[in-house]
Order: sequence, then C-alpha cells, then structure tokens
Amino acid sequence: MRWAVVAALAVLLALPAVLGSYAVTIFILIFFYGFLGQAWNIVGGYAGQLSAGHAAFVGVGGYTAAMLSIEAGLTPWVGMFVGAALAALLGAIIGYLGFRFGLRGFYFVLLTVAFAEICRIAVSNIDAIGGPLGLYITFTGDPRQFQFRDGRVYYYIALALMLAATATAWAIERRRFGIYLAAIREDEAAAESLGVNALKYKMLAMVVSSFLTGLGGTFYAFYLFSLQPNTLFGIPLSVEIIIRPIVGGAGTLLGPILGSFILTPLAELSRLYLGQGGLHGAHLIAYGVLLIGVVLFLPEGAYPRLRRVLQRRSRVAPVSGPPHPKGCPQERSRVAPVSGHPRSEPGSRAFSHRTRATSASATARSSGSRRTRSAASGWRGRFSSSDPSRT
Repeated sequence: MRWAVVAALAVLLALPAVLGSYAVTIFILIFFYGFLGQAWNIVGGYAGQLSAGHAAFVGVGGYTAAMLSIEAGLTPWVGMFVGAALAALLGAIIGYLGFRFGLRGFYFVLLTVAFAEICRIAVSNIDAIGGPLGLYITFTGDPRQFQFRDGRVYYYIALALMLAATATAWAIERRRFGIYLAAIREDEAAAESLGVNALKYKMLAMVVSSFLTGLGGTFYAFYLFSLQPNTLFGIPLSVEIIIRPIVGGAGTLLGPILGSFILTPLAELSRLYLGQGGLHGAHLIAYGVLLIGVVLFLPEGAYPRLRRVLQRRSRVAPVSGPPHPKGCPQERSRVAPVSGHPRSEPGSRAFSHRTRATSASATARSSGSRRTRSAASGWRGRFSSSDPSRT
C-alpha cells in the first residue's frame, strides 16, 4: 500500500509536463474539491456531525484574504492564515451553539445552513466589500500576490493543499483524538459514559475542519479572481463539498480524494458535452442520474468497496484438495507440498507413512471419543436411578 501511494504521488507530480491546459484545470478542481472534502470529512465523517454550511468558511477565508490584499496590501500568503483563523472562530461559534445545546442530525444541519445564509445576506448588503456584485481582483501575475501566469503552479498548490489536509486527517485518525471521534460518531451517550468529553472533541473537530476550509477560500479567490456572495456562501458549494466524501466514503482517509476523482471529471465532462447547444440543463440531469446510481449501488462509498475487492484479490489461494471440516486432523495436516523435497512429494515413502499415521491417529481419536461419550451416558443413567428426587 505504501509503495502504491508513493507511485501515485510520483505520477501526479509528473503529470503537468504531459497534460494540456484543460486537463490541468480539471486536475486543479479535483485537488481543490478533494481538499475541501477532506476538511469536511474531519467533522462530518470522523465525528459524524453533518455540516451543510461549510461554504461559509470558504467565503470568510476568501473575503478576508482578498480584502487584506486590496485594502491593506497584505500578501495573501499571510492573509490566508488570517482568513482561516476567522473561519475557525466562526466554526467555534457554530459548534458551541450546536454541541452545547445538544443539536444533532437534521437540527445541526439546519443550524449550519442558517449561518451560511446569514453570512451570504450580510456580505450582499455591505457595500464596503462589494455588496451583491462581489469583489474582483486585478490580475498582476505577481507570485507574492498569489497570482501566477502558469496554471501548473496552481496545480501544485492545490495538490499540496489536498496532501496537507490528508496528512492532518491521517494524524487525527491514528491518535486518541480520532478514536474518540469515532466513538462519538457511533454512540455519543456510550462514549460519554466511558469518560469521553464529547463537547470538547466535537469542538476541536469543528475548529480544525473550518480552519482548513478557510485556507481553501484564499485559493478559490486568487484562482478565479472574483468573489460573489451567492456563489461563495451558497448552498450549492456546500453540497459540492459534502458530496465528495459521501460518494468516496465518509470517515475514511482516501474516500474524499476518490470521490473527487470520480465526481469532478464527471461534472466537467457532462457540462462540456451536454451543456451546449439546445440541451440546456441536460448535463445536470445526467450528472444527477449518475450520482443517484453511485449512491444506490455504493451506499457505503466507493473506497470501502474498492478496498474490499483489493483485499480479496490479495489473499493467498487455498491449497488444492478435497475440503474438510474446519478443525479436523485432515484439515490441519493438509499442507502444500514443496517441490523437490523428499518428505513432501505425494509419491514419496515418507509422505505415505505420514498420511497413514495421520489417518490412524484420527481413527483412534474418534473411537476414543465414542467410548468416552458411552461411559458418560452410563454414569448419568446410574446417577439418575440412584437419586429418588430426580424421578
């Protein structure tokens, strides 16, 4: 598995040298949505707290970095962490209001959607940050302003973001933090009865998830050079973030990445081939039908199913021969012959003597067990006949 990951990473690092600009753009979107899906997976997959308002964190991070760059001249390389901190603060407020008062399931979903809508309406009515028309960033091509003339630089930045989010999820998964989150997801009441501070660890998951998502907002702003409230804070972006880990496998390390590799090219290709001409909206219908099919036939996600298939294929094939009941002497003694070894070839004298000895041992054990059972039956009969209280 480790070598497969290293090989896949080497291929991804070398791909821009052989891909065209459109293919590079698709891979940028794959990595970007894989990064956002991995950030959501920390709170939605591992902790089991379904948030449908993660677009608010993207918007807060993007608007903060853009305004600091335009008004204060602060480089987005620093402004992105300021925006991520504000997104984490918003996530802490949402998490405290939801977790402190025991909101779960659909009620927590409604809370996150409500905050995303509040942010969208507030930003749309503040003229200082663009109002309903949003912000437009002037392209200068200055790397210090997070602007690059070569699209391959965005490719590597998006790949680095996705790998950073995956490394964070990997670290959480293999520590006590991840174990506590899994326990809370499966049965919060039982986890609390065992001493797990559910409020604390759910808050930590929400803060980490919103911080990472806020970092993605800066990439969004300085890759597209425009910020519009209805797009950046809207529910469609939240759905795009959520659907990747759900299709790939929520609560798994590689599920959001696999879901992004499945859905992002699917959305782009359907829009390219079905969204032109007189078939307006046909690409959305095709995308929805394919998405329904994936959810119906892969309800646990694509990555768990793929992992089971690979595990079945990697198992060692059983030794040929007639089947025996599990645990019997013949089943335990049946081993694969070693080619060229005199004691393991079927035609050798040692092999024949060992086979006969094994059969004789099995016969002796069988007859001994029958004698033991008959003797035990006799003692039970005598004991019953001698005890008047049992008649």
